[in-house]
Amino acid sequence: MSLPTPSPTARAVITGASSGIGQALAESLARRGHSLVLVARREDRLTELARRLSARYLVTVDIEPCDLADAADLHELVTRLTKLDVSLLCLNAGFATYGALHELDPAREREQVAVNVVAVHDLLLGLLPNLVARGNGAILVTGSTAGNQPSPYNATYAAGKAFANTLAESLYGELAGTGVSCTLLAPGPVRTEFAEVSHLGRIEKLLPGFAWVSAEQAAEAAIRGIAAGRRRVVPGPVAKLQGLIGQYSPRSLVVPILGRIYGGLR
Repeated sequence: MSLPTPSPTARAVITGASSGIGQALAESLARRGHSLVLVARREDRLTELARRLSARYLVTVDIEPCDLADAADLHELVTRLTKLDVSLLCLNAGFATYGALHELDPAREREQVAVNVVAVHDLLLGLLPNLVARGNGAILVTGSTAGNQPSPYNATYAAGKAFANTLAESLYGELAGTGVSCTLLAPGPVRTEFAEVSHLGRIEKLLPGFAWVSAEQAAEAAIRGIAAGRRRVVPGPVAKLQGLIGQYSPRSLVVPILGRIYGGLR
């Protein structure tokens, strides 16, 4: 299990590629010689990123503008991707909401589940058989330390990332011996556009600078983890501590603390 060798015909697919960790993954993989398929909603950003990466690293970069929350768009995307030689699948797209579930916009919550859970599952169901059949490849699933424990006022996101975390680690064991690896990227605080859109910028005031990692650091850690055949990659010491606390601390202690933190983001 390792990072697939780049080839002119193979493609690394990255969802959520228009910003943050997804964009950093695209840059890092292109630098290593991988041709790419970039997936996100914002076609203008994908076009500019593809132009820059292909010119700088002399690799083929295709774009697939897609709203992963739209079932028809997602189905068409999966159909198109099954016709390609996908050697690396980076399931990175996602977003979060904050607030009491009964007060949040139901449509937005359903959209979050569609992107963070359903799209991840559908892309795996569609592309995993081809990956196994080719006998060589890798999957990266971007989960989160938030998926390690219940998070009041962040319930949909925490539940979705719990799904992603468990799915990725389950596949790690299931795919042993197939030539295909699955690595979970479970970051904590990362300085990205995601943080701004999700109002995590407010948490920045509560956390010291060393608690944060950059998107580039997270992406590099993920790719090194894939290359080493690792089950789980948690970039940064604070994220590692978060993971341990979330997994092993009593829920009676963790839930009220997180409730106070995330409740303040409403």
